[in-house]
Amino acid sequence: MPSSDPAGCLFCDIADGRLEAQMVLDEEDFVAFLDRRPVFKGHVLLVPREHVVTLPDLPARLRDGFLAHAQRLATAMVEGLAAQGSFVANNNTVSQSVAHLHLHVVPRTKGDGLRGFFWPRTSYADDQEAATYAARLRASLQ
Repeated sequence: MPSSDPAGCLFCDIADGRLEAQMVLDEEDFVAFLDRRPVFKGHVLLVPREHVVTLPDLPARLRDGFLAHAQRLATAMVEGLAAQGSFVANNNTVSQSVAHLHLHVVPRTKGDGLRGFFWPRTSYADDQEAATYAARLRASLQ
C-alpha cells in the first residue's frame, strides 16, 4: 500500500525542485516531466504538487486542473511530437511505482508496437455476469 507520507517522495522532490527532472509543465498546482523510463520518447508524468497518493484522494479543488492539464499534454503529443494520438493512464495503489498520484501521457503512432494494455484481458461469462458487475458498480456510486 502506498504511503501517505510525503517525506522521501520522489515526485514531491521533483515538484519542489529538490530533484532535477526534464520539466514539460510547471504550474502553481501541477508539474509534468519526462518519465525516466519512457514507453516511447516524450512519455510525460503529470503530478499534483500537493502530495496526493491516488486519484480517489485528489481534492475536488484540483480535479478540473488535473484533467485540463491532461488534455493539454495529450494535445501537445500531437502538436509538439507529431504523434497521431496518446495513451493516458494512471494506476491506483496496484502497480503504482511511486506513491504519489501521476498520470502517464504517452505519445502514440499507428504501428508503434504497443499492443493494447499492459495487463491480460478477460471476458464475462455472459451478459448476466456483465450486468451483475455493472449493478455492483452503480450501487457503489450512489
